[in-house]
Amino acid sequence: MEENPRMTNADAELMGDDSMEIESDEEVMGENPRVAKADAEVQKLISQKRIKDSNDRKVSSEIFDKATLQVLYKLANQGYLDVLNGAISTGKEANVLKGIKDDGSIVAVKIYRIATSDFKKMQYYIAGDPRFNVRSSNKRQLINNWVNKEYRNLTRLKDAGVNVPEAITSLNNVLIIEFIGDEDGNPAPTVKNLPPQDPIDFYEKLVDQMDKFINKANLIHGDLSSYNILNFDEEPVIIDVSQSVVKDHVIARDLLERDIKNISFEFSKMGVDTSIEDLTNRLIKDDYL
Repeated sequence: MEENPRMTNADAELMGDDSMEIESDEEVMGENPRVAKADAEVQKLISQKRIKDSNDRKVSSEIFDKATLQVLYKLANQGYLDVLNGAISTGKEANVLKGIKDDGSIVAVKIYRIATSDFKKMQYYIAGDPRFNVRSSNKRQLINNWVNKEYRNLTRLKDAGVNVPEAITSLNNVLIIEFIGDEDGNPAPTVKNLPPQDPIDFYEKLVDQMDKFINKANLIHGDLSSYNILNFDEEPVIIDVSQSVVKDHVIARDLLERDIKNISFEFSKMGVDTSIEDLTNRLIKDDYL
């Protein structure tokens, strides 16, 4: 079991003084030309989405509020991104955008929205995790801890050899991770959107990744399905691990049963000879269930 989280030196440097006053958009954008470029791309991105009604405008304002622009400024100033350029995915709680660095390389920038996040769910998953000691009901602080949780889960999984995006850095409600896609900037599709050409081979690769996830990283995904497995050149890449919990979490067994049920059902529909019992036997190597 890990100790309670501590910020790295890099995180502390990025975070700065928590009590600092949030600057205005004009002050933030005027301090660094790279951020001015990023903000211009943000505005371009928003306009390209053809916002037609008040609900869409509300979502855009929730993503790029003053506090988030301040975070993006800090990350740009540290060299983690130069320009925001295009959306990768849009979810109920977070949006993932492409970030372009000075050298032209691409990163994925995941921005959690304060206004639309499910705080009760987040509190439940974090409160039962022995790695965290979070008692605050402050929504922004809870989001920050949720992002930290996803960062730590990705790092732990990568160390265990699981095929997940590499965690690069996190700050407040923004997480920067490895971009999974081609050299032209096209993101890898999910299995839901692009089923594998050889489902049996893909399934075997996925089971191997799930085995490392569960038995080496000692984590349970908790929401595994074809929606959060990427098909990257016929290789499975597992994403969206913010809700993933340690194996001794109070609900870990229930979540694992659900993951096994989902994967068994979805790949059975693709023609793979699998079952809940078979997958359980392959993944559970002790009396965990």
